[in-house]
Amino acid sequence: MEKKCSAIIIGVGPGQGLGAILAKYFAAKGLHVYIAGRSEDKLQQVAEDIRQKGGSVSIVLADATVECDVAHLFKVARLEGHSIDIAVYNVDSNIPSPLLETDAETFTALWRQNCLGAFFFGKEAINAMKDKHKGTLIFTGATASLRAKPPFTGFAAAKAGLRALAQGMAREFSPQGIHVVHTVIDGVIDGDRAKNQFPDYVKAKGKEGLLQLDAIAETYWAIHQQHPSAWTHELDLRPFKEPF
Repeated sequence: MEKKCSAIIIGVGPGQGLGAILAKYFAAKGLHVYIAGRSEDKLQQVAEDIRQKGGSVSIVLADATVECDVAHLFKVARLEGHSIDIAVYNVDSNIPSPLLETDAETFTALWRQNCLGAFFFGKEAINAMKDKHKGTLIFTGATASLRAKPPFTGFAAAKAGLRALAQGMAREFSPQGIHVVHTVIDGVIDGDRAKNQFPDYVKAKGKEGLLQLDAIAETYWAIHQQHPSAWTHELDLRPFKEPF
């Protein structure tokens, strides 16, 4: 009996955040969606939105930096008889901190959230996909994946590590049929997080100066649909008004 198709997304938070929008988009495409994060209230709200539109979803509380939590997430999908077709690591924790004010705890926390958790998640995803030689694994990166700028040097070090992890996994597992992708989100996403943290900046940018959530989701889905003879392994997304 063929297993039911599904997607796993870790780093699902506010309803108007990338993780939530990806989950809603994939559910609308007919996939059963596993959404994971640390806030049950936020996960419940996203799940309710999906179910109201006829989608299928499961909630798993998980901290991406805890290896057993990540393993449990994939175990739930396996026990429920789902095939993992898309897996997205969407954890993007940032802490502005000038270098001389950055302590070891902060630097390590950034690395654990943005890089170590991706290592845990990537290993589980590959193990879930390798037997069928098929699947898409996407890591959400940032401008900092490519260049460091104060006061975000610690964040950039972690995101650069994430990019290197994705590159290594792509080279190792592409021949086995697994599509590994690193996306550079080069700009500000028009979501709840930005509106709450720096509303004046969001207002100054305007809609045309911000990345729209649905547009990012469409791009992720398009990547998943690519023919293996012409796979994209890294791409950058930015608003047309954003300077390079």
